[in-house]
Amino acid sequence: MRTRTAGAAALLLACSLTACGSSDESSAPKSTVKASKPEHEVDCSDTSLEQADWMEHCSEADGAGTAGDGGPSTDLPFGKAYAWPDGLEITVLGAKVFTDWGEYEEPDPKSTEFRIRLKVDNKSEGSVDLSELSIMVDGATNGGTAASSSFTKGSAPLEGRIASGVSAVKTDDNALEKRYGKDIVVTVQRATDDGFEVFPEFVGTIK
Repeated sequence: MRTRTAGAAALLLACSLTACGSSDESSAPKSTVKASKPEHEVDCSDTSLEQADWMEHCSEADGAGTAGDGGPSTDLPFGKAYAWPDGLEITVLGAKVFTDWGEYEEPDPKSTEFRIRLKVDNKSEGSVDLSELSIMVDGATNGGTAASSSFTKGSAPLEGRIASGVSAVKTDDNALEKRYGKDIVVTVQRATDDGFEVFPEFVGTIK
């Protein structure tokens, strides 16, 4: 009986020690547990990333597909660049009242006629057709939509192709009724087979 009792006591002691070890491990501070990588970690700088993956994981990430500091795609100030996932960047440099009329042109006294200057920087791996881009301009004070126009002198419309690694300054001409003021929102739309769904909006004033 003594032998059986001693054996049982030894077994009980061993179980107690094991239980204590298990308890200590489970109660360890959480800060000591290394976090695993996210299940759906993606490289937002990868230009071959599928559009659906970029929209889900990178639309608010720093860098690609957003304003340069990772901000939103709306209310971007003139002079701030926006980059789509493939690396094409667009910047609205400014808007200026147009006065350099050609021989057969004349101003409309009821409208503010102005030219927008845009910088296109192709940081993608291939050439880009600039006809993918289109501009919409709205009044930012009390509504109104600008009418697209075309002024002869100094015009550099969004047309043709731009090679990889090349940047260019283009123009877009418009007329907005004076009653809508000079504060505007410039929306840059892009139509591609990749289906980019984010159209950046830039805000500024016609000078």
